[in-house]
Amino acid sequence: MNYGISILFRAIPLLMAVFCFGYGAFIYDYGDAGGRVVAGPVIFSLGMICIALFCTAATIIRQIIHTYNQAAKYGLPILGYLAAIVTIIGGICVFSNADGTSAFVAGHVITGVGFITGCVATAATSSTRFSLIPGNSRGTGNEVPEGAFSLGQERALEIIVILISLIAWIWAFVLLANSHVHPAYFVAGHVMAGLACICTSLIALVATIARQIRNVYSEKERSQWPKLVLLMGSISFIWGFFIILADSGSANGTTGYIMLGLGLVCYSISSKVILLAKIWRHEFKLANRIPLIPVFTALACLFLAAFVFELATVNTDYFIPARVLSGLGAICFTLFSIVSILESGTSSK
Repeated sequence: MNYGISILFRAIPLLMAVFCFGYGAFIYDYGDAGGRVVAGPVIFSLGMICIALFCTAATIIRQIIHTYNQAAKYGLPILGYLAAIVTIIGGICVFSNADGTSAFVAGHVITGVGFITGCVATAATSSTRFSLIPGNSRGTGNEVPEGAFSLGQERALEIIVILISLIAWIWAFVLLANSHVHPAYFVAGHVMAGLACICTSLIALVATIARQIRNVYSEKERSQWPKLVLLMGSISFIWGFFIILADSGSANGTTGYIMLGLGLVCYSISSKVILLAKIWRHEFKLANRIPLIPVFTALACLFLAAFVFELATVNTDYFIPARVLSGLGAICFTLFSIVSILESGTSSK
């Protein structure tokens, strides 16, 4: 990877963050419709995921182009976790002080986005020794290389994302259990479930990176971790379709479109896990085609958003999912940058 391309791949997450921040603020300020109180802050919060993804991208690229230093090693993961903490606290403040349905939903969704940001920051932390993966992949033994994570460090990284995922799932089902109280619980609960699917997908990514760094990644894991991510994407996707078909006559049914988008984000994450699995001690001639997966999912989000925008012209219930799908498309495109970096850093060419 040359220096110019490295700048481009680092710029993509930042540009998508600027898009989410700008678009979210624009939606919130431009008008007084109730949907703007949800769509604007939620899309704004998606920019925090892009910031955490930038930390991951910069962590890996600096190792590839040999500009990695102590400041980057500690500063980038800290930046990612700060973004997560700010997002989670912001979301809790929004729904704790909510004086209406819109703010209640927005606050819970923003908190869930903060959970994802924390998982992505953990992926950035697990990537701080990414430079060991290419050498381990070309080897044949299972000795833990010098400078790799200790067993305790590997488990700590995995436990962080597992705990965040469990919190997200529990939070989702608590909201769903109270969906009879108010429709806001129904919407927030289903979206939180989709966000929990993304958090669970990131368990596979963190475990794959950490275990390949320690050179303990097994042949069995080459199929298990990708299957987990694809399962999470399928759960969110099918769940979304079910909501759309089962409750299409009400505002609750529009939540299904957001879950479709969250499923597409899971599929984007799968590209990273699949790439690392396929090239581990094997020659995979189509490795340079895997970055197309997040490109296709980003396009799918944007095309779906276009149709939902049309639905919103005749039914305002579609206002929120149309905008949120656009923000999720930005997340998918950011993941294209990350998987391209991974492909470059692990390529045998």
